[in-house]
Amino acid sequence: MVMKYLSGNEAVAQAALAAGAKVIAGYPGTPSSEAIGSIWNKDIAGVHVEWSTNEKVALEIAGAASWANQRALCTMKMSGLNVAYDSLISFVYSGGLGGFVIYVCDDPGVAAGMPEQDVRGFAFMSDMPVLEPCSVAESYSMTLYAFELSEAIGGPVMLRSVTNVAQSHAIVDIPAKRPIAERPLLLEKDIAKYTKAGAIICMNQHRDLIKRLEAAEEKIGADGLHQLKLGKKEGLGIISVGVINSFIEEAMGLAANQGIDTKDFSFLRLAGSNPLPKKEISKLIEHCGALVVLEENEDYIERCAYLEAYKAAKIMPITGKQNGVLSRIGNFNAVTILKALYQAVDQELPPQFISYEGAEALCAARPIGVCAGCPHRGVYIGINQAVRKLGYKKDEVMVTGDIGCTILGMSPPFHTLWTEIAMGASIPMALGYHYAGIKTPVIATIGDSTFMHGGMPGLLNAVQNQVDITVVIMDNGWTAMTGMQVNAGTDLAFQQSNSTKQADIAKIVQGLGVTQLFIVDPYDLPLMTQTLINAIPLAGIKVILARRECAIQTGRRKIRYGKSIVLEDKCTKCKVCINTTGCPSIVFDGERVFVDAGQCNGCGICNSLCKFGALVKEG
Repeated sequence: MVMKYLSGNEAVAQAALAAGAKVIAGYPGTPSSEAIGSIWNKDIAGVHVEWSTNEKVALEIAGAASWANQRALCTMKMSGLNVAYDSLISFVYSGGLGGFVIYVCDDPGVAAGMPEQDVRGFAFMSDMPVLEPCSVAESYSMTLYAFELSEAIGGPVMLRSVTNVAQSHAIVDIPAKRPIAERPLLLEKDIAKYTKAGAIICMNQHRDLIKRLEAAEEKIGADGLHQLKLGKKEGLGIISVGVINSFIEEAMGLAANQGIDTKDFSFLRLAGSNPLPKKEISKLIEHCGALVVLEENEDYIERCAYLEAYKAAKIMPITGKQNGVLSRIGNFNAVTILKALYQAVDQELPPQFISYEGAEALCAARPIGVCAGCPHRGVYIGINQAVRKLGYKKDEVMVTGDIGCTILGMSPPFHTLWTEIAMGASIPMALGYHYAGIKTPVIATIGDSTFMHGGMPGLLNAVQNQVDITVVIMDNGWTAMTGMQVNAGTDLAFQQSNSTKQADIAKIVQGLGVTQLFIVDPYDLPLMTQTLINAIPLAGIKVILARRECAIQTGRRKIRYGKSIVLEDKCTKCKVCINTTGCPSIVFDGERVFVDAGQCNGCGICNSLCKFGALVKEG
């Protein structure tokens, strides 16, 4: 055995390699990014690892590899499954040959942004097995098992994690590396299996899919993944799944310290939610007099418990979300479990735990902002200045936002962006506002990785209809928000190991039919502003490509563009530089304004804002 210190994401990647996965593909999205990030560009013999253009593409790559009898892993965050689901449901219907695992990270509590959706709903809608690790160690072991389960039933398996598992770290015992047998490549031509060409084909595939889910239920049960421990007859039973399994022991310890006798409780610790473990739930219902059901976000297992109790004609109290004790919002911890437990035993929750639950209200508000030297800063300020100089008020001009660092334009001090929906939605939304009859300018903003992920169809639609909108593509060369992963436009020096081509967004935009293209350096704030002033009034679709590499990446390579300094004899301490840029490198200590040389990269955006000439660039 080898001991390794891993995150939950890294454990999944290591297990996929140990299981013999030949293709590993995904799109970066916190909290899942490190799964691929930890093994990307490592030159692992016989394994293809890539950041794909988007999640749908990644899933189709991995799925096709599984159809060729190779093991494959596809990774994404919960929002990415929305993008990939159109293809996923077809892969699930068709089944496969090689083990196919889809690793998706949910984000209860919304630590990483986007909706607090529960991807188990996709699994239930697809009749697809879903396993849910509770720890870093289980992230490793369940990934291995997921590949075995996938091949045993002949279909994809979802491995669903959450932020508190994926981003946790622990020491994991990993078996010593063993040789992995080569799997024969297969080209299986089977129209009835691999297409949806006709109602009979689809219904037959659906029938086979349901049988695969039943086979998964039998195998998971036979392999003892669900752990049922019966206590006192007619006592309290507790059902838990996923990350909550790691909090149960702590919660029981807290309860015991408060005088609650927990040793006679019954426990059903589930390894996953689908297929629903009806046999085990039924046994618990038959044995217990009351239940507590613990699952973050949606109440899939709880609803099953109500149904099984009804079928058994047993009336029993069930504590969870349906009776209002637990919430569908946020993540759970030991105190959340304690709250449900006290309700189930009809006792008042001790005051110290009530105050604990309200601790979040005491946290200081921290609006997220862009980094020192971020080129997007010039875009936001430029849009604000252009809107004003064109004679409009700020709340008269719609500026749609998109996913990634670009959305930080909604934050102070910019307050530029109005919307954020999904990858690539900013351009179609701008079209919608225009079609709705908005007479003032409509501006869409989108990042480079997001543009290649899902922005091109919207731009093509705008070109086809020659709509009077302005699109600002903010090209910093990286998929920055999720951890600086490469995209097709990243410089070749940093590309995926076999890349010989770098996509040029300017050529893509022109290839889509845009004739009014302006390329500008957002560090040149006067030019950025004037370009917007010139472009916005023009008829038709206009695209401004604001191109400058991410400041974090240039900083890592020790690239600086000089530095800005404050001439104290000219500084009036008006703080316009701070209030307009929000740059963390510009500091007012109560007596003077100065530039923190350790953070400043010399972008120079602030220099053009000081009408007193107190901010100048050196070097």
